[in-house]
Amino acid sequence: MAGRHIPGDPSKGDANTIGGYRAVHDRPAAFEGSDGYSYSVELNTDTTGSTAQPYGAYLFFLRWKRTGEQGVAGHLESAYLVYGRNEDDALAKLGAFTLSDTRAELERLIAAQPPEAKDARRWLDVRPSDDITS
Repeated sequence: MAGRHIPGDPSKGDANTIGGYRAVHDRPAAFEGSDGYSYSVELNTDTTGSTAQPYGAYLFFLRWKRTGEQGVAGHLESAYLVYGRNEDDALAKLGAFTLSDTRAELERLIAAQPPEAKDARRWLDVRPSDDITS
């Protein structure tokens, strides 16, 4: 699959927020984690079981393979970071997080991984023969 460059449309939102970035660029934001993997991020919600705050929103980071055929190598997900009266309310609150705050949450999740899950080599430093999680 070839990449494509489509100029962003800044009239659709604030590209410095995670929700605005998606609206402006029509794709999820992506980050290189300190573990050497590339991540894209989705905003998700779920019901909480609480009548006061029935929806919680969290970040879901897809970890992409570093070598070989393109695909997902795993994921990380945050706890609920915001709550709302409905799904749209919770997503709007989470979408207001800055890209810096989102990246900080990714790094917190990476740091919380067990030592055996960490491999700080960047994708360009990994050969297909030695990347068991490709």
